[in-house]
Parts: sequence; structure tokens; C-alpha cells
Amino acid sequence: MIDFHLTKALHTAAGPRTLDVRLTLAPGELVALSGPSGAGKTTLLRLLAGLDRPESGFLRVAGQAWYDDARRQWLPPQRRPLGFVFQDYALFPNMTVRENLAFAASGQPAAPQIVADLLELLELTELAPRRPAALSGGQQQRVALARALARRPRLLLLDEPLAALDLPTRLRLQAALATIHQQFNLTTVLISHDPAEIARLADRVVELELGQVRRVGPPLVPPAPATVAGRVLAVLAGGQLRVQLPGGAAVTVSGVAAAGDEVALAVEIARTL
Repeated sequence: MIDFHLTKALHTAAGPRTLDVRLTLAPGELVALSGPSGAGKTTLLRLLAGLDRPESGFLRVAGQAWYDDARRQWLPPQRRPLGFVFQDYALFPNMTVRENLAFAASGQPAAPQIVADLLELLELTELAPRRPAALSGGQQQRVALARALARRPRLLLLDEPLAALDLPTRLRLQAALATIHQQFNLTTVLISHDPAEIARLADRVVELELGQVRRVGPPLVPPAPATVAGRVLAVLAGGQLRVQLPGGAAVTVSGVAAAGDEVALAVEIARTL
């Protein structure tokens, strides 16, 4: 169990605010943090990781105090058994994929086997000799996730790890993340702005606004996408179709059809936070 109450001053577009979050995480739970920019989501992850120091409160993990202001206890970040996946991946550019994982696994019993298992689990074995600059964004993100897992963490912190990826890659990595979360019996905190991603992965969602908790509860299931009829104007290269919508507008979509066919398109209305 992870139990914490942490506070920290925030500097927001609305002026000075205080991040103040009290939460208990059950073992094996995946909790999503949601809210507008400046709400304090990344700051909270950094407080949990020990990368920033809280101004007051406590943090206890499986009965061990990682931080307790009243008792003046502080466990430095390098001694906290956690994994952190940053938005920008933060891989070592001068190391290969295998070396990135080996560095994180150093000091663990059977470290070479841990590295080999993670390379296979995240389909990175063939990429092991490459350096990050030779990898795609999705491949780099898999390496970052594998490196975080190499420490055998009790707590996994994910700061919008999939936000910069295209939709097919994001969906594949969401499935991989769900599998890894269960297989490693992790307790995970995920920052996400995507309601569909939160509904797909999270047990609970914590909504923050200007440092304050506005809602804690189950994820809200996004509405099913609406459909609209269209007519295929042309079949393009690469499995793309040019489709005319009602009213005359035309869009390019992926699919299989012939020119002149009537098709139904799913339309998802996204809310921008």
C-alpha cells in the first residue's frame, strides 16, 4: 500500500497556488492523473519520485517512510525502488538499447537475465545494439518503459508516456502497458489527457485543478463515436481513401473500398483540456 499526503507551492497562470493531495493506492492499482496544464500532475510525480522535495506531509510505501516532514525523514530518490518514464524518454544517447537497460538493472540479482527478459517482452531484442537516435518514437518509448522496469520497481510513474505517438502505435503500447502492469503486479500512476486511454487502463482517476483534487473515482467511459455516411471520391496510394462528407467537405482516411462506394465513418469528438 502507498499512502501519502504531499504539499508543494505551484506557480500557475492563475497565480500562486498550493498542490495538496492526500491519496492511498492499493497494491497493483493503476491510478490516472488528469487535469489541465498547470494543475500539478507532473509536480506530484516528481514529489513521489523524490526529484522535488515536498513542503509538508508524508509518503509511506509498504510501511516504509520515504518522506515524513514531522519526523524529518527523507529517502533520497536513488534509494526509492521506483521506475519513472518521462515525456521525452530521457534515454542515454551514448548507450545502446541493451546498455540503457543494463545500467538500470545494475545491482539487481541476475541482471543479465532481467535485461534479456525485458528485451523479449517488449520486442526489443533485434534493436538491442542500436542507440536511441536510430529508433522511432514508439521504439524509444518501449526502451524507456523497459528501463524503468529493470529496477524491479514497487511504484511505476508515467508522465504522458504515449502522448507524442501516432494512434496505432499508442494503442499497441497501451495494450503492452496493461499487460506489463498485471504481469509485474505494479502499482502505477499515469498522467494522461486522453479519456479513452484512461478508461482503457486505469482503475481510478484523480482529477486535479490548480493543485487541488476535484474528483477521485472510476474513469468516465467516453461516449461511443458517432457515424457519418460518405462517398469515396478516389482510392489513393498507401491504403488511403478520399471521402466526401455530407455538405461537400472531403477527408482522407485509411480503409478499403472502391471509388463511388458509400462508406460509414466513425467520428470521435475530443475535448481539449
